[in-house]
Amino acid sequence: MMNFESLEVWKRAARLSADIYKNPTITKDFGFRDQLTRAGLSVPSNIAEGMTRDSDREKVRFLDIARSSLAEARTQIYIGIDINYIDSNVGQLWLCETSELSKMLSSLISKIKERAALIIKNPTDF
Repeated sequence: MMNFESLEVWKRAARLSADIYKNPTITKDFGFRDQLTRAGLSVPSNIAEGMTRDSDREKVRFLDIARSSLAEARTQIYIGIDINYIDSNVGQLWLCETSELSKMLSSLISKIKERAALIIKNPTDF
């Protein structure tokens, strides 16, 4: 079982979540802040939960949830920039990071699926 704390995608997702929580400008609207912080917190949490699962299928399922939470957070960041809850420069950095994290999760999901396919194809090799 892989230690989720050693994954760069988890480290960066946790850092992004903390940055979102620390941003003072999104505290104006509790509903908006709550939605964005929940989406941001969901990403590293689901990566951690997924990577501690025994089956590859469950790992992929939780990583996919994390990737979906990134899409949710991206949407909220776009809206937050538009309604001046999030500074444009900060928002652009967060959008860039969510895009990178999504790519990293897609790559990790692909690797897990490839490994699972190899195990099924050659079960005696493992």
